[in-house]
Amino acid sequence: MRIAVLGVGLIGGSIGLAARRRANAEVCGYDPDERVLANALELGAIDTAAADVAGAVRDAEVVFVAAPVGALVEMVRLALESAGPECVVSDVGSTKRVVAAAAIDERFIGGHPLAGAETAGVEHAREDLFDGAVWYLTPATGSTAGVLYERLHRLLTTIGAQPTAIDADTHDRLLATVSQLPHVLANLLAAQAVSALSGDRSETGRSARLPAVGPSFRDATRVAGANSAIWTDIYMSNSDALISRIEDFAARLEDVRATLQAGDAVAVTAWNERARADREELLGEGIAGGAVNELRASVPNRPGVIAEIALALGGAGVNILDMALSPSEDNRQGVVALWIGGEQPAARAEQLIAGLGFPVARA
Repeated sequence: MRIAVLGVGLIGGSIGLAARRRANAEVCGYDPDERVLANALELGAIDTAAADVAGAVRDAEVVFVAAPVGALVEMVRLALESAGPECVVSDVGSTKRVVAAAAIDERFIGGHPLAGAETAGVEHAREDLFDGAVWYLTPATGSTAGVLYERLHRLLTTIGAQPTAIDADTHDRLLATVSQLPHVLANLLAAQAVSALSGDRSETGRSARLPAVGPSFRDATRVAGANSAIWTDIYMSNSDALISRIEDFAARLEDVRATLQAGDAVAVTAWNERARADREELLGEGIAGGAVNELRASVPNRPGVIAEIALALGGAGVNILDMALSPSEDNRQGVVALWIGGEQPAARAEQLIAGLGFPVARA
């Protein structure tokens, strides 16, 4: 398999390493910074380097666009212009609607791996970066070719990730809540702590250092001031969803303030206990245990059918461990084999697929 990686920083470099070592893929890389490209070659993240996007994409079966969020739309456009008709193009950006709207092409499947590190750059790339990580895919219903989705899904599972289908709108609302809002709050907590100490000046005239604190403050502010070259684009590209989450958070914070002001200890206890239950429920979602079950669904050969199934299961938190397509001889219909971990998730998947109108059975 020949893969192109456009942008060989931490994520792009890790894709290259994993694809070369685990999928036996030939990886061609492109990066606008020649020094980064040279480092990627030296570190073994790519096999060959290209001088431009067209050169990297030529003859590729899969293209990963790992450019900064602000450059994704243009880079995806260039990749699609140069990619062959049977090539699948994906990205790794944390905002999906803006790219999906610009890339109306059945070869494009948006992606976002929930993996990374506090360090950046190809020198920190790791083969195991995606082990066990959810990798969101946003196939376009009605247009995405099933064979391309299957190819991308299989490659991602091979390099250790857990591909999960989600629509672009839901993805951006979700990430505004669980990723971008925590960054906003970390920034504000750090600023508030500095402000609280601003009147405490030492003999040098500087603000005193924050006294020893427990792990809660350190954990809550760990991502404060994250790389602005990356995060400014993320904040701006998903600003409407983030604003909505900020407004909702402000309302909830006001409810807590009112409860404290009223001196209602019973309500405070209930609020705190509810938070514990909410966190336990969230941490338990999507963890499938038990034996792997194979489901076989008969589907018509029409655009979007694989995306329809994947999105239905992804929306219900059912993880597809693997999948395979078997078209009929006349190519009018086919069978989709899906491997699901755990009895309950498999039963749920069977119910959802049947609800879409496709005959489905356990293998």
